[in-house]
Amino acid sequence: MAVKPNSRTRIDRRTLLIGGGVGAGLVVAWAVLPRTYLPNLTAAPGESLFGAWIKIGKDGHVSVAVPQCEEGQGIYTAFAQIVADELGADWKMVGVEPAPFNPLYANQLGALELLGSALGPLPDTLRERYVRRTGLVLTGASSSIRNFEDTLRHAGAAARTLLCKAAAARWGVDWQACGTFNGLVFQGSQKLGFGALAEEAAAQSLPDDVPLRTDEGTRLHGQPLPRLDAPSKVDGSAAYAADIRLPDMVYAAIRQGPVGETRLARVDRAAADKVPGMLAVMTSDDWVAAVANNWWAADRAIDAMRPRFETPEPVVNSDTIEQALSSAFEGKGTRVAEAGDLAAQFRGAQLVGAEYRVGLALHAPLEPMTATAVHRDGRVTLWLPTQAPGLARAAAARAAGLGESDVIVHPTMAGGSFGAKLETDAAAQAAVIAMRIGRPVQVTWPRGEDFRRDRFRPAAAGRMHARLDAKGRLTGWLAKIAAPSTGRELAARLLHGDALPSAGLAIGGGDPSAVAGAAPFYAIPNFAVDHHPAEIGVPTGYWRSGAHSYTAFFTESFLDELAHVAEQDALSFRMAMLGSQLRLARCLQTAAQLGGWQGGQPGSGQGIACHSFRGSHIAVLAEAQLTSDRRVKVERLVAAVDCGRVVNPDLVMQQVEGGLLFGMAGAVGCSTGFSENVADVRDITDLRLPTLADCPDITVEIIHSGAEPGGVSELAVPPVAPAIANALQAATGVRFRRLPLLSEIE
Repeated sequence: MAVKPNSRTRIDRRTLLIGGGVGAGLVVAWAVLPRTYLPNLTAAPGESLFGAWIKIGKDGHVSVAVPQCEEGQGIYTAFAQIVADELGADWKMVGVEPAPFNPLYANQLGALELLGSALGPLPDTLRERYVRRTGLVLTGASSSIRNFEDTLRHAGAAARTLLCKAAAARWGVDWQACGTFNGLVFQGSQKLGFGALAEEAAAQSLPDDVPLRTDEGTRLHGQPLPRLDAPSKVDGSAAYAADIRLPDMVYAAIRQGPVGETRLARVDRAAADKVPGMLAVMTSDDWVAAVANNWWAADRAIDAMRPRFETPEPVVNSDTIEQALSSAFEGKGTRVAEAGDLAAQFRGAQLVGAEYRVGLALHAPLEPMTATAVHRDGRVTLWLPTQAPGLARAAAARAAGLGESDVIVHPTMAGGSFGAKLETDAAAQAAVIAMRIGRPVQVTWPRGEDFRRDRFRPAAAGRMHARLDAKGRLTGWLAKIAAPSTGRELAARLLHGDALPSAGLAIGGGDPSAVAGAAPFYAIPNFAVDHHPAEIGVPTGYWRSGAHSYTAFFTESFLDELAHVAEQDALSFRMAMLGSQLRLARCLQTAAQLGGWQGGQPGSGQGIACHSFRGSHIAVLAEAQLTSDRRVKVERLVAAVDCGRVVNPDLVMQQVEGGLLFGMAGAVGCSTGFSENVADVRDITDLRLPTLADCPDITVEIIHSGAEPGGVSELAVPPVAPAIANALQAATGVRFRRLPLLSEIE
């Protein structure tokens, strides 16, 4: 089974040699960058290097370098599966390791999705140059497969070509007549294992064109292969940040001040010293740390010293946040998207309107913020779970007064994140404490601190207006959304005033990321989306699915209300406007069929919603009721998903199921109020998260598609809340327009 060249899938030799593939922007970057980045992957004894992504050992094992953070989404497995499929490897012999820090692993797509408020206004060449030069290795915004699949495939193809050339040299045949399968190179009846050829293959030179596999034989792509990280997680050998142990290591707990410009006023050091195991108290302007010989003692000491901070002005409370959202509508918004002539459509017409609100949402991963640091010989070494290792390194260097080259970061797996571990505070704190105390230190935020100092999903409000014609057709749509400029805030915080992104931020205007997902994908001839920036006084950050988590709630809830006004079935009302969105329409129809859609009749307790983003499409049908004690009981969730080509269907299923439950948690809880600049939530029980007993029956259908891979890890989150809200309306006759649901009547 020889691999035949395909002119449509050829790649340039020089590109492969400098980075192992043609990832997004690599060819452009090569043309404009004033420097060349070489692979710095390190081979262990008995291993041979194949570019920046692959190592093959004499025993036949294949190791794939993964720059992305494994936070439960299965990226270790997906990256390895893409390479192994193109390489023709034996899955039992494939493993992964964290990639070293190198601009070759920069995530162009992730940088644009997460930091687009700063980078988006820049010219493409300038943006790509900045992302590559600064090594923006990022995990987030469902960008990993979308950004790196092509690079990984070509890296696998390059290694396979070199193996085939080494085998062909032994056999005296044309290398293009050789193929690979299950860790073997073969030609006719001749076979040789990867391990026997690895050293010779690494010394071969690549041809001018390297073909991708085109055979339709047994492929690993698309197979539900077992996760590579599962065994170590099951037996406890997986190393998380909390598992790091260094000689003479101490432990630290942190207490930080209220949000805003706060300052530490006093601490009771004598009370802290009475805690057995207590070693030292470290302070800065805005935090205090207790250092002890065990973390339990450090946590007790923080409570014992009762730190007091100056409460900054202005004071932030729940009502000031609500008022800030209302006040934002009084100012002139920035038009972010529009089509047709909405003003003419609305002029003199009778409009349907509604206002929706969402509260602050917490990330609340199982693993709180943590980092371990040691300072030796003028260098700081860090171990931490991070979605942005380069940015964590920069933050630690700034805090410690060191050059970035004097900070080494070892990324670990993350025990959940949902966007929280883009933040770099723990890295900076650990670096400072390690330098001051002169011993290795493991900093872990107490659970309450993780809640109090979260970078929350912002509170937001949506004022929606629409016009229906005499036949009940939607002809005009206006979405005015009041929300903090979270994208601009995130970029300014993480990029810390770098010249190029600062120039992008200085361009000003509204923040498209604050209203992402609000532009309707339905065929509405006249529409507009306005962003009204709101200064709520609370730090906000990226939360799983970003602004889509609230814009989908606004859009899909309002569409349901419009269907009622038009006296139409909510499904039919949507389907009539999806003629140009066939993939989404198919998802909607499939979910309705699987869920036994009853037309949203009163008392049915059924609601439906759909959404498209990151190149993927999903529809969700929910069945929900109100219990006698005024709680939301979600009985069933049915989802139909089209996410393009699927690398591993089990990973997609896991992410969609997890996203449905995450979206459900955000619909019924996972929120906090504010009092005197401090979040009200103190304990995980305060979040009203769904328990196992609350878990609904879940059905997920993955629709086969040959389209380019879309994002999956966030896909299921946005449509869940509106589907549940629509179901409650069908069950009770009451429309709930606020998240968490029922919060307006509590």
